Amino acid sequence: MTSRSKRPAWHKLDPHFERESEKYGRAAPSREFILDYLRQRAEPLDWDSLCAAWGITDEWEADALQRRLRAMTREGQLVCNRRGGYGPIAKMDLVRGRVVGHPEGYGFLVADEGGDDLYIPPHEMRALLHGDRVVMCVTGIDRRGRREGKVVEIIERNTQVVVGRYAEEGGIGFVTPDSRRLPQDLIVPPDGRGGARPGQIVVAELIQQPTRHTAPLARVREVLGDHMAPGMEVRIAIVNHGIPTEFPPAALAEAATFGASVAEDAKAGRKDLRKLPLVTIDGISARDFDDAVYCEHRGDNWRLYVAIADVSHYVRAGAALDREALARGNSVYFPDRVIPMLPEALSNGLCSLNPEVDRLCMVCEMTIDTDGQIIRSRFHEAVMRSHARLTYDAVAAMLMEGDTGLRAQYARLVPHLERLYGLYEILRRARERRGAIDFETQETEIEYGADRKIERIVPSRRNDAHKIIEECMIAANVATARYLERKRIPTLYRVHAGPRAEKLEKLRAFLAPLGLALGGGDEPAPADFERLLNTVRDRPDAELIQTVMLRSLSQAVYSPDNSGHFGLALKAYAHFTSPIRRYPDLLVHRAIRHLLQGGKAKEFVHAATQMVEFGEQCSMTERRADDAVRDAVEWLKCEYMLDKVGEEFDGTVAAVTGFGLFVALREVYVEGLIHVTNLPNDYYHFDPVGQRLAGERSGRSFRLGDSVRVRVARVDLDERKIDFEPIEVPAAAGAAPGRGRPRAAARPDVVVEPPPKADRRRKDAAPAAGHERKGGKHRRRR
Repeated sequence: MTSRSKRPAWHKLDPHFERESEKYGRAAPSREFILDYLRQRAEPLDWDSLCAAWGITDEWEADALQRRLRAMTREGQLVCNRRGGYGPIAKMDLVRGRVVGHPEGYGFLVADEGGDDLYIPPHEMRALLHGDRVVMCVTGIDRRGRREGKVVEIIERNTQVVVGRYAEEGGIGFVTPDSRRLPQDLIVPPDGRGGARPGQIVVAELIQQPTRHTAPLARVREVLGDHMAPGMEVRIAIVNHGIPTEFPPAALAEAATFGASVAEDAKAGRKDLRKLPLVTIDGISARDFDDAVYCEHRGDNWRLYVAIADVSHYVRAGAALDREALARGNSVYFPDRVIPMLPEALSNGLCSLNPEVDRLCMVCEMTIDTDGQIIRSRFHEAVMRSHARLTYDAVAAMLMEGDTGLRAQYARLVPHLERLYGLYEILRRARERRGAIDFETQETEIEYGADRKIERIVPSRRNDAHKIIEECMIAANVATARYLERKRIPTLYRVHAGPRAEKLEKLRAFLAPLGLALGGGDEPAPADFERLLNTVRDRPDAELIQTVMLRSLSQAVYSPDNSGHFGLALKAYAHFTSPIRRYPDLLVHRAIRHLLQGGKAKEFVHAATQMVEFGEQCSMTERRADDAVRDAVEWLKCEYMLDKVGEEFDGTVAAVTGFGLFVALREVYVEGLIHVTNLPNDYYHFDPVGQRLAGERSGRSFRLGDSVRVRVARVDLDERKIDFEPIEVPAAAGAAPGRGRPRAAARPDVVVEPPPKADRRRKDAAPAAGHERKGGKHRRRR
């Protein structure tokens, strides 16, 4: 190390010195200090120069600084040039982000700091795989006007395991990845084939990442089976998306220590609600029951009890079960199985609110007035006993259809259920008054035959029993968010931002030619969206308009910063009602327990900084689950259509792109593509505002929502693609959209939300905006 002039000690300059000392015992310069210092310098500085500038003479501090500089370089905060000088990425005109691969061999860099994506040409993508984190420099503008990038440094490799089909050619083994975002084949050396036969689906482990000049190398770690084996689609999706399936031995051992029934000492000091006729209401195939409800009149007001399984009693912060639950983030509901967040000993056993057994619960007790407003709420640690396991269909039959047999069977509970129904109507009217957005969508379910192949795809039925539970869960989540916000304790809120300016502009441009307008100016309220929906509900193009409106909205996420829930028109919203299957709910329960036991917010086991990480993790695992289920369902639908090539169906244009039309088949609930080259002879131009393809010569127009008759031309199971040919098409531009459009086609990849409750039979696709999956059917996501 070079000699250093005497300067003030660095810890006098670093405003975060105390924090670093408290955290690590002996402190190194903080990351914030290093970044701020280097941003103010005219050139990159090497380690020696930084030591000299900050008066670092202690060997331990010098080594700690070097380790931190290397860590910041690995994580993409700094770049080290060839002369050993460190500089912030932004200062060096570099872009850090995550690679998104494309099936055609090129890719894009999604920048961490936002802004336009960077185009990655095929020759640069040879050294990269989808999901890698890299630093790139901008090398110019390509012929399509996109900024083009060149790899400066690979920060983190994302892909270690790949699932795909094994093949051999000319004595060379290779694996073709199942994921369309991984277009490169993986070379498999002779000693790495693991007994795989050509055509089989395998799990391959990378032993060498790709470079610009060499393909990735891999060895076969596991043979999953033959290509069309039952359940293969789910196994592939699980591996492709990195969803954990096996619980660590430590987590299983921890779950086993609690036994099969609630210990007597665990009930001590809790509010005893065992005589209160709480009931669970779920789908017919549900196995884990995490919420129970009871309602009564108190004068002019209503008293609502929402009892939720007390998972936080068993899953303690930092324990093996907690670490695994965080890694999973949520349970994943595939069409034929569930990957639970917690071991079954808890999820279907000790935590599940099974009938006629004692269970620990966390209760939200609310007083609600005749306007549907929560005027008072409080929380209890309690012990309960479910008085009945009811299904949505049974409750609907008793309350809406007056089924005398069921009403006699549950005579002691019918008055309670009728009060619940009365409260639901009050809450529903309150929801309408505040202007919550209520999109109408059609969900579907996959039904299997004896051989575990799809027998048919059918629409889900959603009745008022679903809505009763939905509104009760929303009320409990609202009371929870208000309580935690008032106590200022670190937690996760369910946040849904309003539409961004560019999406609003596109929506208004679409509405204007239809003679429609969205109120609210630059910042429309949820009520403005709901008013527009009510205005167009009886129009023949109502579903087309709803689809475009839905796509203008953003994704709901988990965040410690409460900015409200736009879709529900609520100022504060948190997930409290499903801790068995969602980690954010478990964190919320943990915060409530801490407060109920007399703890102060600043003493909570989780700091606010941790909540940021938890929110990002849980938002990621939610997207991961949705993507994995969607992949599996796409496979299943393609498999279902294999024997229907040549058959004709009526359908509706569900999406319009520059390369063709996506058509949703009515009564079959499957989507496929009419490629633009399959449209009647003409030159077609894509109008993104009008959501249509318009013929240059004929004036013929294909628009979102149009009715078409198609023939199934081709089904490609590997590519998850179904190709259609048009049989009957709209005759001229501006043809009115058909009335019969299946509403399932209106789903975008956004979540607007309302609540959680649903049949455990599997739905066939990711939840629609406004819906939340609870094991399957109609769990409206808030």
